[in-house]
Amino acid sequence: MAALCESFTLRGPGPGGDGPGLCLEPGPGPDLVLLTERGRAATLFKISDQKPLGCWSLKHGQILTCPVVCNFETHEYIAVHDDKVLRIWKSEDISLDKAFKATLSADVYRIHSLPHGGLLVLFRGGGVRTLDELLEAPQQEIENVISGEAIRWSGAFMEDQQPVLIFTTEKDEDFFVYVQKPKLNSLHKYKLEQQESAKPLCFTAHITNQTVTLLCLYSNDSVYQILIPLQQDTEEEEEEKEILSKSLLLNFSISQAVLKGTSLVALDKDHIAVLGSLNAPKKQPKECLTIWNTKFQTLQTSKELPLGTSGQLWCYEEKFFLIHGKVLTVIMYKCETSSLAAAVGKLKCSQTPDVSSFMNWNTLEDEELVVSFQSQESVGLKAESRMNLRSKKSIDAELPFDSLSPGQVLARFKDAPNYLLETKFRRLMARAPTPDLQATVGGVVNVLTDRCKNSKYYPQDFLQEIVETWDLSYSLCPDLMAVGLEKKDMHLLQTCLERFPDIPEEITYACLKAFLSISEAHLENTDVNLDSVICYIDVESDKKEVKTEIVENGFSAQMDQDMCGTKIPKESQSWSDDESCPVGPQKAALLNAVLHSAYTETFLLPHLKNLPAQEAVLFLRYLYYLYVKCSGKVNTTLPGIRSPTINQIMDWMCLLLDAHFTVMVMLPEAKELLSNLHRFVRAQVRFYSELNKIEGSLRELQRLNHLRESHTYSIEVLEII
Repeated sequence: MAALCESFTLRGPGPGGDGPGLCLEPGPGPDLVLLTERGRAATLFKISDQKPLGCWSLKHGQILTCPVVCNFETHEYIAVHDDKVLRIWKSEDISLDKAFKATLSADVYRIHSLPHGGLLVLFRGGGVRTLDELLEAPQQEIENVISGEAIRWSGAFMEDQQPVLIFTTEKDEDFFVYVQKPKLNSLHKYKLEQQESAKPLCFTAHITNQTVTLLCLYSNDSVYQILIPLQQDTEEEEEEKEILSKSLLLNFSISQAVLKGTSLVALDKDHIAVLGSLNAPKKQPKECLTIWNTKFQTLQTSKELPLGTSGQLWCYEEKFFLIHGKVLTVIMYKCETSSLAAAVGKLKCSQTPDVSSFMNWNTLEDEELVVSFQSQESVGLKAESRMNLRSKKSIDAELPFDSLSPGQVLARFKDAPNYLLETKFRRLMARAPTPDLQATVGGVVNVLTDRCKNSKYYPQDFLQEIVETWDLSYSLCPDLMAVGLEKKDMHLLQTCLERFPDIPEEITYACLKAFLSISEAHLENTDVNLDSVICYIDVESDKKEVKTEIVENGFSAQMDQDMCGTKIPKESQSWSDDESCPVGPQKAALLNAVLHSAYTETFLLPHLKNLPAQEAVLFLRYLYYLYVKCSGKVNTTLPGIRSPTINQIMDWMCLLLDAHFTVMVMLPEAKELLSNLHRFVRAQVRFYSELNKIEGSLRELQRLNHLRESHTYSIEVLEII
């Protein structure tokens, strides 16, 4: 079984708007990939961080003519530009002009790097040399193996600790396959069996048990398999070329739709990935990435790519790389061992299945039961079976509660009265711990929330107790927070935000909007956990105007205001001079739960843009209040349990300004707030600038101490100005 997982952008559009791409090769270590761009540049990316670690460019007039590869043993990079010029450099090298340079005697088609087999250089004439051989004599003569043929694809593999190079060529609509073992001087040439009205578009291969399996994507929307045994002898090339026969492996027909493939990648012996365009009658073609099971001839999964692709596909470390639109996109995937049990869904699953997915046999009619038995003996057993099925409820009712499985309990008491429901479920959760007990508790919550949707029933205390007692997640009970929002159960939402690690950004935004919009009067009678605010929000003192000046890390805000050249009227300084919290403690505690929740900026920002302007200003005022509180402390951390950190405050402040900056600039009530933020930023810049000066002075003193002789004794007075 195979599945496509999450995706992300590794590289945006290149200069001039062109999408990146010439080729991708594995980098010098795991989680690294080397991108060769069109023309002049090669970039090393760290995939998990989605950022480049190094970039090397050629000078004007030079053009990369084959993909840059990495030597896995020396961690050097090898490139060829202008067909014949070889360059070798390391990560610390900045300019390629000073890198090692060698001019070869023939045009290079491609360089292949093997983890334990060194580097093989394939020339356009079909000759092959190891990199070490070329470095010893760069101008050595390279033989022409092919005559009038053009190389279409090449691949390098290891078999019995020997490198094997395979490449295909085309001449006059005939295709040939060459298999070389450079270290054994072995070369074999084969001709592909011709097929009318179809020709190969793409190749991929793998070697297993001394046999090359060549997969060919043909223009008739099919994949063919060709088996080539690896010859052990070193005989000269024969005059009569052996014709390779092919067998149909897979046809891309999906319920009247046809996949027009452009790229093919082998994932394992039973799975292939195909990038192409899905054409259906009376519908616009859709480009998509698909994974197929070649053993069972089935489509495992697919993903639409609405922005279009370049037709290229690469695969490393269970990650697909492709150009989607104008950006380089990474799509994660999982591929399990193919078996009949997996294909029909009978593999053992460690998770407890949902009881609602089972068929209720009590609803079957008599005729359905009769049809399921063909023989007279089966008909004789039918009555007994029907009797057992119809009496199942009464039999279950007689069974002791403790002898029922969790699934039976959930199914049996799903429609029980409210007073009985909580009692039985409490008894179920009080059982001895089992591996599937957590999933059972999730099922209990789902039963409760289903009942809450269509009735006034809402066991607030019971749900709160379950969430606080058990380590649940959003995916175990996906409707719980939606019900909490509907019932305006702020305490439950706060607890879920603090405990659930996988809350979708849409739900996080819904909670934030609910917290900001609810009135303070309603929250005064609401039971909310105040542990995150009680240590730094003094309700009584916050109602009074105590301070007339804000001191930020030892600097006067008024002095910094003068530096900014921004004059604020005195009447508008009342809120900025008074450090009162703009929201009550209950609402502050709820907002702190949002600040602690996990999120991805890309997914949260579109929702945050829908926040009403007045509520956005209120949230920004609260964030500014927290920022002032943090800045007043030497360690920049707020007291209390689960209090927001300075990083969380700054991240949400930046998110909010990104989403509503234009609105903030236009709103009169936000003008003062933005000015205060500006002053604070200037004060922080000045503060850290002074720290840098002190750090420089201390480093100089440390250097002087090292230069001083150890036996010298002196007393010095240092004055830092």
